[in-house]
Amino acid sequence: MATQHDPILELLMTKKPSTEAAALKHAGTQAERRGNRRCRITQLMRIRPSDPKKTHFEDLRGSVSVSRSGVYFQSSEPGYEVGLRLFVTMPYSNDPASLNREYLAEVVRRDVLPTGMFGIGIKILMEMGIQHSYNFGSSTPF
Repeated sequence: MATQHDPILELLMTKKPSTEAAALKHAGTQAERRGNRRCRITQLMRIRPSDPKKTHFEDLRGSVSVSRSGVYFQSSEPGYEVGLRLFVTMPYSNDPASLNREYLAEVVRRDVLPTGMFGIGIKILMEMGIQHSYNFGSSTPF
């Protein structure tokens, strides 16, 4: 099949975007890349590394925004790094009757904020189960 040379089509294929189009693109008009919508809610979380070879820390923080598959929060803890696996208890309460859910998560974003803190984005990988915080004493049978 022979193709005909079309100068208009060639011009359209090679034309660079105008400066107005480039400015609009960078002004926040790009399509949302996230798969899930975010809610700006504050939930207390208990966060700690899941890898015993990493330096242990325990961070109690409130979320900044939450989606079905991730959480963004701010922390002063320098131990967070992209790729770090975490145990996240959310929502967290130390009330003896509370039912806390624990998740396995991974750090996918670490921003250095002007306040000296870090903006941390985590992706929820799986639910570990409900964590009971009560204790009825010894476990000896009657």
